[in-house]
Amino acid sequence: MKDWAVWSRVSVPAGPSLDLLHAKVVRDFARHSHGEYAIGTCTGGLEAISYRGGVHYSGPGSVVVLEPGEAHTGGPAEVDCFTYRVMYPATSLVGEAHFAQPVVYDPDLARRLADAHRMLGAGGDGLEGESQLVAVFGDLVARHASGPRAAVRARRGLAAAVMARLADGLLEPPTLAELAAEHGLSRYQLLRAFTDEVGMPPYAWLAQHRVARARTLLERGGRPAEVATEVGFADQAHLTRWFRRVLMVTPAAYRNSVQDVRRRSASS
Repeated sequence: MKDWAVWSRVSVPAGPSLDLLHAKVVRDFARHSHGEYAIGTCTGGLEAISYRGGVHYSGPGSVVVLEPGEAHTGGPAEVDCFTYRVMYPATSLVGEAHFAQPVVYDPDLARRLADAHRMLGAGGDGLEGESQLVAVFGDLVARHASGPRAAVRARRGLAAAVMARLADGLLEPPTLAELAAEHGLSRYQLLRAFTDEVGMPPYAWLAQHRVARARTLLERGGRPAEVATEVGFADQAHLTRWFRRVLMVTPAAYRNSVQDVRRRSASS
């Protein structure tokens, strides 16, 4: 059984662009986080999501809400695969809402979320799509948010220093031993402290950071092989493996989808 994924970017009137993912998943994602909310609904099968120290299950009729910056992973749960539709809205589209439960059972909202996703992805009427989106997000917050979400704070302390060091050494990152020595810790102590704070070990954070940098370069028209070298991956194949693990699509497919949006916008 093979997986597939369709990634698209749509314009939202008077707001930031919105990324959409429609996918059939047969394997686990790598542990990662997003700079935006991830809001989706499972349309077939059953998904298991590792998030905030627990495992949460999402099937048809449920809505998943993962908050910005929170590490997670997911994969099929006791079945061969699952299918889902996911949106990645900025906080400006959702508000600073906090969701204590990442999975809620709300068939009405799940259906409307899938409908809005389908309409936006198909390039339907802009005003209607925007109206559906606002209504869905508004009802999601009204029904299921547990209160205001504290403004995302800047990373402090050890984790912040390590992330800055890794970002600065994108092409030639320091070793775990070097990072530990800089902070007067053993390698185990540094690894444990960083993982507890960030939700993933330093090497995984660095790979994800490279993917994020690669997305920016691809959006500007960069070629995958060149981008791989610029962000520190060994080669295009290495970039592609991590890109698919995090975003489910290849760098070339992602680049083409974003460029298609720009061409349509320029011709309209």
